[in-house]
Amino acid sequence: MNRMLVAIVLVALVVGGYFFYRYEAKTVVPEGAVAEQSQVVRGEYLARIGDCYACHTARGGQPYAGGLEMETPFGPLYTTNITPDPDTGIGTWSADDFWRALHEGKSKNGAFLYPAMPYTNYTKVTRADSDAMYAYFRSLKPVRQTNRPHGLSFPYSQRELLLGWRTLYFKEGEYKDDPAQSKEWNRGAYLVEGLGHCNACHSARNMLGAVKPGDEMSGGLIPVQNWYAPSLTSSKETGLGQWDVKEIVDLLRTGVSARGAVYGPMSAVVQHSLQDTTLSDLNAMAVYLKSRAQSGGEPAAPTQVAPTTEQAAAMMTTGAKLYEKHCADCHQPDGKGVARVYPPLANNQSITMSFPINPIRIVLNGGFPPSTDGNPRPYGMPPFFQELNDDEVAAVVTYIRRSWGNAALPVSPAEVVKARGVPTD
Repeated sequence: MNRMLVAIVLVALVVGGYFFYRYEAKTVVPEGAVAEQSQVVRGEYLARIGDCYACHTARGGQPYAGGLEMETPFGPLYTTNITPDPDTGIGTWSADDFWRALHEGKSKNGAFLYPAMPYTNYTKVTRADSDAMYAYFRSLKPVRQTNRPHGLSFPYSQRELLLGWRTLYFKEGEYKDDPAQSKEWNRGAYLVEGLGHCNACHSARNMLGAVKPGDEMSGGLIPVQNWYAPSLTSSKETGLGQWDVKEIVDLLRTGVSARGAVYGPMSAVVQHSLQDTTLSDLNAMAVYLKSRAQSGGEPAAPTQVAPTTEQAAAMMTTGAKLYEKHCADCHQPDGKGVARVYPPLANNQSITMSFPINPIRIVLNGGFPPSTDGNPRPYGMPPFFQELNDDEVAAVVTYIRRSWGNAALPVSPAEVVKARGVPTD
């Protein structure tokens, strides 16, 4: 028995040693491959910060295969396939070609890219980060999907005319640190102004679709989506100068904070991009954004026929009754809401901005903050577009804009009519 036991143990040791050797052999990766995999992982992270998925993935389509229709005032654009397919994607692109697209806004063949691709921001990205993103996109599964031609009207369909636009509104160049600022501030500026391309939405644009010089992140109406992206430089609009860094980070990472919640297009940004950003990078972005929030005024809203004093008083009476019936259970009678569940309406600057379109659209269409790891089951708001008519929506929005210390202008039914339409993300 003892000899048999010894034999079994020896066989077990030999077999175990063999499999251990095989396992160890499999886990030995060449140094170059480790470095390449590390670059791919970093590239994936940077692509998330740049929110490349949101634009280059059509609803129900393959990731990064393009085909998403982007409505613009000049006609529809269709995003391109950036998977490594050699015929329809970027499979034949070199790292230099990819860098040229980000840094110079030019395709592989030298054609000007339309600035719906935010190369005016991406030009600030470093070559090392560009190469990491290139490595990530090259690692994806190739998807054969032909790019759809754009539907821009004449003369905007003539790419050659972009030369004049670029001369006026595009200045290429990597981000350079400001030596007067901290390392954290500079990291935040690099992410906000570069990959994050925050000013693409949070800025007013001129008739040629360019960000107005000097108005970067000063707030802008997103015309096709019919939402207003508030100013990030005016304390009267977002109040970021008074927010704690943690409060800003909470909002960017989870979609909710004690001060409010994100809705509309910003929900998708949090969903696909910001929730995966590291806390150190979010802190850096918050530090930079707080430094940009000044005590200046807010953009002037489009001129509307304002209700008379008597009309406004009647709207407040009607609005109070509607609020008690439809809103008070969640947002509370005093408008203070429930922290991180139902946003406060009292002292909420997103409610009292000169542009009232966001609260109007939320009342009409409802909405949910994004589902994130930090807030996996968000509480949402039902739509009231069928239950309330234009006068009633105007009344309840007027009420929340002028109660509990809020002192914004009343809202006219004409503004509600303008804001109605199919809900868009």
